[in-house]
Amino acid sequence: MTIIVFLIEQLAIGLYVFIGIGIFLALRRLTRARFELRATRFELQRDFARYSRANALTTLILLVEAGLLVFGVQQYVAPTMRTVLDLSPSVEDVIVDLDFNTPTPAPLADVNINEDAISLGNSDSNEVRITPTPTATPVGTIEAAPTAVGCDSSGAQLQIPANGQVIQNIVPVTGVAYTENFATYKLEIAGEFTDGQFATMESHPQEVREMGVLSQFNPALYEEGTYQFRLAVFDISDTLRASCSVTIYIRPPSPTATPGGQ
Repeated sequence: MTIIVFLIEQLAIGLYVFIGIGIFLALRRLTRARFELRATRFELQRDFARYSRANALTTLILLVEAGLLVFGVQQYVAPTMRTVLDLSPSVEDVIVDLDFNTPTPAPLADVNINEDAISLGNSDSNEVRITPTPTATPVGTIEAAPTAVGCDSSGAQLQIPANGQVIQNIVPVTGVAYTENFATYKLEIAGEFTDGQFATMESHPQEVREMGVLSQFNPALYEEGTYQFRLAVFDISDTLRASCSVTIYIRPPSPTATPGGQ
């Protein structure tokens, strides 16, 4: 039921067009039936005219009711369901398995350390030392990339994946997605396999106004290479209102280190 409601909301403009065309044809048929009923003197033709008039009137009433139904779903039912239901993915449902590949320096060889020269200070001292504030953890390996597009908009922001991020394992897609008269946000990808055009990976009808989890991205579904990853936000008229496009690099996962034999 929820899927049907949001589908009607997204297709509302097209449904209005078809309903309008149907109402026009029904009115035209009704007018012609009334003219034939007044013009003919033969009872059989008058019966046909009455039958055609009744069918046209019935069709007209059904089309008006259909239009009211679409309007009610678009303006009242769908927004109410969106506020009542929590359709955004939860953090517990997202698999987080980041491989940062942080380079480490090679071990020092042939270095003699003079232990007598090391002073650890007075262990009985009452001096309270300030614990250094940890720095922000990077989202992963970042490489040089073209400038992100559209990410300065407050309605569409991406924290993960970041622009230039190397992705080897499943990562949570983190960001912000909202706009006035919000309808849905889509996660899209473009690369060689899409001929450079954005293809929709998934769509969500729940806006995210604070930085949070939007979904998760599995790079195993795509070949190694350079891709454009886009967050696109649409309103109830299916118009793109905000977007954020970043460059990502999909690489195969690093092999797991195994202990050598003895």
